[in-house]
Amino acid sequence: MPIFMDRHIVPGIEAKHAAEAHRADIMIQDEFGCRCMTYWVDEDRGSAFCLIDAPDIESVEKMHHRAHGLVPHEIIQVNSNVVEAFLGRVADPHGYFDTEDPELKIFNDPAFRIILIAEIQNLVLLQYQLGKDKVNHLITLYNEILREQVLQHEGREVETEGEGFIISFVSVTQAVNCATAIQKKLHVAGDLLQLKLGLNAGMPVDKSKDLFGDTVKMAKYLCMIGGDNQIMMASIIREIYKEDGKNNIHNKNNFKWIDPIDENFVQQLFDILSEHYQNPQFHIEQFCKEMSMSKSKLYRKCTSLTRFSPNSLLREYRLLKSLDLLRTGRNISQTMFDCGFNSPSYFTKCFQKRFDIQPLTYLKEMV
Repeated sequence: MPIFMDRHIVPGIEAKHAAEAHRADIMIQDEFGCRCMTYWVDEDRGSAFCLIDAPDIESVEKMHHRAHGLVPHEIIQVNSNVVEAFLGRVADPHGYFDTEDPELKIFNDPAFRIILIAEIQNLVLLQYQLGKDKVNHLITLYNEILREQVLQHEGREVETEGEGFIISFVSVTQAVNCATAIQKKLHVAGDLLQLKLGLNAGMPVDKSKDLFGDTVKMAKYLCMIGGDNQIMMASIIREIYKEDGKNNIHNKNNFKWIDPIDENFVQQLFDILSEHYQNPQFHIEQFCKEMSMSKSKLYRKCTSLTRFSPNSLLREYRLLKSLDLLRTGRNISQTMFDCGFNSPSYFTKCFQKRFDIQPLTYLKEMV
């Protein structure tokens, strides 16, 4: 059966309340063909999350409604391995019992996580620019240092996507210190690899259909607007860091904070690009309409945060997408159309200018 994770927004919830609700679910789970695996509760943020093996979403909702009336606000289907990678477990932790009620397991285990994204330049381009032997050495160094620091700072490697890493932390201080250590230890290698680091934090179930989907997506957006070997931090990271009394950041030139207003702009900007980049008719006029901004305001805001004009950013986004598609085995013509280019000569010209290599040569380099 599929596994689902749901989110209950319950202001004022306490760990005991969540434990009682979880027990109530277990008592009737068989009636709905469900198996309640575990839960997380975050008293500070008024949220609880349940992990349930169930036939479908409707069964989860009906079971909760019958057991205690707390119908979830969101439910997503998840992979148990991914849940364990992000959150560290898929079953109840051991040794937590109420002294007054030995059958009641009570644990206050928040599901809130700090997410670190580490990305480097496209591997095929790196090999073309620096040579395969040098790049292989750099990649080995990159992997060793990153995994060493993740282990040292108690992070969890969630998955590897090409040259990228997704790392989960419980502590914002450890996440920041890990990013700093990776940046420092790679040093010149980080510049050569064009390392980008993005930090964000959030809950496992949000508006996205993926676990920590919106949190991961925003961290990747931060990488896209960051400079080489620079750490980009979301506003929530800065606020938690301040609350923890951590105000001293070394190498401040390699850190960049983003405030909530700019963060909302960046998210909207890249969400629109993601939705429309395949449409060759999508140009600046439509861009302005989608962003509800004048050309001049969009230009000023876009260049100040991304270093690109809106038109240049759209072209950059399309070209980066073309790299990914070509690496999946897509031919040049199909890639061109799928990335919103309607002229082969213009696509080749833009690709050559941006990456200093022609699309056909890029394909050959992958062999």
